[in-house]
Amino acid sequence: MDDQRRPATRTPYTGPGHSRSLQQAQEITSPTQRPDRAGRTLITRNHEVIRRWAEERGARPATMPGSEYNGRLGVLRFDFPGYGGAVLRQVGWDEWFETFDDRRLRFLYQEQRADGSPSNFNRLERPRREER
Repeated sequence: MDDQRRPATRTPYTGPGHSRSLQQAQEITSPTQRPDRAGRTLITRNHEVIRRWAEERGARPATMPGSEYNGRLGVLRFDFPGYGGAVLRQVGWDEWFETFDDRRLRFLYQEQRADGSPSNFNRLERPRREER
């Protein structure tokens, strides 16, 4: 099996502290909110916002095969069309969001790059221990 990295995606779980992008991210709490400017890094826990972002890009919820633990999803990803999805296993939105919520993850993403072109940048962030 090829281990292909997807363009504009990152390892979903960072270390114990927050990344700089997380500290500067604009929080989005509803689908009606818009970024302050193109290229702005955004963060949300809103399921509707996340699902809409993924579906606008043709992405499907997925996991890394073999990362499951005790019958639960392991590594959460999005399967973007044309980016080697053979290394991912697509899952349903309900199962993906159940894992997302159980881990209290936050979705860090961009709608557009600074030049206004669409962005697929996304990363899942875990809260710090004291925030769990």
